[in-house]
Amino acid sequence: MSTFLESQNWRYATKRFDATKKISDADLNTLKEAVRLSASSYGLQPYKVVIVENPELREQLKAVAWGQTQITDASHLFIFANDVNLDAGSVDKYIANISETRGVPAEALGGFSDMMKGQIASLAADAKNTWTAKQTYIALGNLLGAAAELKIDATPMEGFNAASFNEILGFDKLGLNAAVIATVGYRHDEDDAQHYKKVRKSQEELFITL
Repeated sequence: MSTFLESQNWRYATKRFDATKKISDADLNTLKEAVRLSASSYGLQPYKVVIVENPELREQLKAVAWGQTQITDASHLFIFANDVNLDAGSVDKYIANISETRGVPAEALGGFSDMMKGQIASLAADAKNTWTAKQTYIALGNLLGAAAELKIDATPMEGFNAASFNEILGFDKLGLNAAVIATVGYRHDEDDAQHYKKVRKSQEELFITL
């Protein structure tokens, strides 16, 4: 079995974290880089990733996440916040980044820029925000995979009040929306869930080859 598959079999949605164990700066940087390198539509990355360490702030967030202890006990809390009402300005910044990174004149990227702007402009506000929110899940997947390889536990979570998160974190003023979160740290020795057998569909049931 590949080391990647071994890591995937090792990981699980941790229910109880050991609050005394913290992720090292080096490992945290690796997780951040894994998220940064995630795929996204057009490579646009229409989101921000907010990492919350402040214990008082995390207590406030736990209160609007049904009191789930992972919010406060995990080493770090990752919040994937999608851009709300993405506009042409974001495309211009991306094009400038491509131009600088690859040494390509911005004018040569005009067709790509116009195509992206046209696609974004064609979407109604709700559809646009749904699309940007979906992009955060790709980045979340990279976080989960990278954490498992480092033998760091990570739990993806949708059980929270997004509107309250937005208010507490000031996302409304930043044009952001809390789409999905992940608690990251180390499992508690007494977390019974770590001993459960992983339950997944078989390949025969899951895959269809045409």
